[in-house]
Amino acid sequence: MIKIYKYGEVPNSEIFARENPTANVSDIVSAIIDNVKENGDKAVFEYCEKFDKATLKTLEVSEAEIEEAFASVDKEFIEILKEALVNITDFHSRQWRGSFIINEKDGVITGQKVIPMQKVGVYVPGGTAAYPSTVLMDSVPAKIAGCEEIVMVTPPGKDGKVNPVILAAAKIAGVDRIFKVGGAQAIAALAYGTESIPKVDKIVGPGNAFVAEAKKQVFGKVSIDMIAGPSEILVVADSRSNARYVAADLLSQAEHDRVASAVLVTDSFDFAKQVSFELERQIPELPRAEIARTSIDNHGKIIVAEDDLMLAIDIANEIAPEHLELCVDNPFDYLDKIKHAGSVFMGRYCPEALGDYFAGPNHTLPTSGTARFSSPLSVEDFIKTTQFTYFTKDALSRVADKVAYFAKKEGLDAHARSATVRFDDNE
Repeated sequence: MIKIYKYGEVPNSEIFARENPTANVSDIVSAIIDNVKENGDKAVFEYCEKFDKATLKTLEVSEAEIEEAFASVDKEFIEILKEALVNITDFHSRQWRGSFIINEKDGVITGQKVIPMQKVGVYVPGGTAAYPSTVLMDSVPAKIAGCEEIVMVTPPGKDGKVNPVILAAAKIAGVDRIFKVGGAQAIAALAYGTESIPKVDKIVGPGNAFVAEAKKQVFGKVSIDMIAGPSEILVVADSRSNARYVAADLLSQAEHDRVASAVLVTDSFDFAKQVSFELERQIPELPRAEIARTSIDNHGKIIVAEDDLMLAIDIANEIAPEHLELCVDNPFDYLDKIKHAGSVFMGRYCPEALGDYFAGPNHTLPTSGTARFSSPLSVEDFIKTTQFTYFTKDALSRVADKVAYFAKKEGLDAHARSATVRFDDNE
């Protein structure tokens, strides 16, 4: 049963606290990465057989496999995927920022040009659930950014095949190449390249503890989006909210995995008890009831900020959740008060699931309080910038002595000379 606390009974910093999911896998992951670096495809094939129980002849998904999978997915879901793609594309298209040039001084031009990353890797989890939504969310921003090649990795089933809905989503999203590999070995292959799998510039996408640890270890060799922890939701709801709706929203994250966190902050103790009752009623109805039960019992909490909705907002800001629902009337009155959250869902008819699949904003979000300084995945994750500077001789002559003076203050005489040598009398 979910625990109910009055505000102050448990520190806000501990509300999403849990054991570090990567704490005990570092050495295992390091050995996997080293093996893939040294042995390439051979190591990847061995890990697929060991971990996925799949004996593969080739790692890359063929065009025929993609077409077969696409044809096998029901047409209604294909249309829903396409509609979601339109929404996601429309939202992320507005994130693009262009290059600029400053030419306001005689003989001086400075600027910045925006360059898409060439190759990016998208990790799509397998295991207990299939996530075609992740395919769309992580591929669309890369497409909009103008990346030349999107390489997707995802673990196969025991039959050596990728879930058809994953392949259908990849076809719709325009993924260029797909490989049947998951886990730390997939991250290593993307970071260092193998005979089959190309080396990429950036790796994005969620995964289990082994994937998170692998992304951490290869960072620096490649860029990564973030080190994501288990899923979390925080619902701010007043006493006029519907307890059945709120309980359903909490369970939408609790069913992800046993270490997911679902937290309610409310201004009413009576409402807290109503939600607790609804959770107990709804959990047994879920196909993933065992997972949801473990999550709610071990990581679920209800915090009561008695008769003080603004205190509930303050608590939410201190926690900085991945997903924040504002189940209140006139939610836009409170939006400016939200300082730290990955994604905010407004009002009584905006479940977090809208963001997972359909609304348009990205669902790859900062977790574990990192929303204090991190942002959702966006087009900007797939671009980099290069600066440029141009001075004529006359323009340099106006500032050369100032540059040299600055350089000498730092004790760097060669820097100073590089600015003044062009004006020596003997030149």
